[in-house]
Amino acid sequence: MAALHDIWFVQHILLPTLDVLLLSFLIYKGYQIILQTRAVQLFRGGLFLAGLYAISFFLNLRTLLWLINLLAPSFVIGVAIIFQPELRKIFTKLGQGRWLQPGGRSRPHQFEEVLSACENLSRQRRGALIVFPRSVGLKDIINTGTVIDAEVTNALLQTLFLFDTPLHDGAVVIEDGRIASAGSFLPLSEQTDVRRSFGTRHRAALGLAEESDAVILVVSEETGCISLAYDTNLYYDLSIDEVRAQLVELLDTSGRPVRHPAKELEEVAELED
Repeated sequence: MAALHDIWFVQHILLPTLDVLLLSFLIYKGYQIILQTRAVQLFRGGLFLAGLYAISFFLNLRTLLWLINLLAPSFVIGVAIIFQPELRKIFTKLGQGRWLQPGGRSRPHQFEEVLSACENLSRQRRGALIVFPRSVGLKDIINTGTVIDAEVTNALLQTLFLFDTPLHDGAVVIEDGRIASAGSFLPLSEQTDVRRSFGTRHRAALGLAEESDAVILVVSEETGCISLAYDTNLYYDLSIDEVRAQLVELLDTSGRPVRHPAKELEEVAELED
């Protein structure tokens, strides 16, 4: 082994290249794990603070440096407390060793099956809440419900939202073209002007749209209206063609710009969803 270190190519080319490749792999896989929870906001906030500290250090901004150094210990403790569930899931996944496995191929979303189910549910005045994750993983949301991992079909979706069934009140999460879970709980919106106008399903859809980049499809139990929530907004009472067009654009990875529907956040009197 000592003889290998004496070889110029190994010492100056091979080992530094291997070092950079391993570090890059660890950073990439670590970021993939973080994306599976809402701790991605924590990661981005940490990068912002690190950049701010670097600027303050190089420009010798003494007051800002003093403030950052003063608040840093409290910030670390606060992060550990607030994001304790997400941090636990990250270290659990590291212990399981799954983070070394390559990511699975994404499957197409079964739009027509979902839209057919929503049309039938709308006519029957049966509420529904369907979540499509995008770049931010929702494993913590999936784990709050019953894990299913089933094919997306019109019949199964209607069955899951039948009245008086254990799973009909929660959300169905469709990930990689399959039903990942049913009966999942979503965070409610904290917007005070929405609470009196929209029911629980709409407020839950808007709450998740505020905390992630997911697209949430809602069928109102009270009115039968179909809505979409994404990018912190809720678009109420859309036609099935509008919903189809928006889902195709929003869940497309080609990077094309999204055209927003005209009906945004309409007020509805005292929904009881």
